[in-house]
Amino acid sequence: MKCPQCHSSNLRKDGHQNGKQRFECKDCGRLFRESYEVKGYHSQVKKIWLEMYLNGMGFRAIERVTGIHHTTIMNWVKNSAQGLPEDEEDHPTVAELDELQT
Repeated sequence: MKCPQCHSSNLRKDGHQNGKQRFECKDCGRLFRESYEVKGYHSQVKKIWLEMYLNGMGFRAIERVTGIHHTTIMNWVKNSAQGLPEDEEDHPTVAELDELQT
């Protein structure tokens, strides 16, 4: 095993963190674990919740259905909106009207 920062193999064990062995590089002092666990939701799941939002469900309604906090869903919507183009002249605006109007 090598240090992820300086790629040195001059390591020492430095206790445990969350049940996993932690190491310290003797050359650069970097602390690291052998493997890391990726936490978060699958991109397919995020896509489904984003589609729920685009189909008219509110943030809190999605929270009630899925159990995911509404601020997490808001952050996903904000992050996906950053990928959209800002120039409106090249892209026409599309509006959808519901057939039931009060």
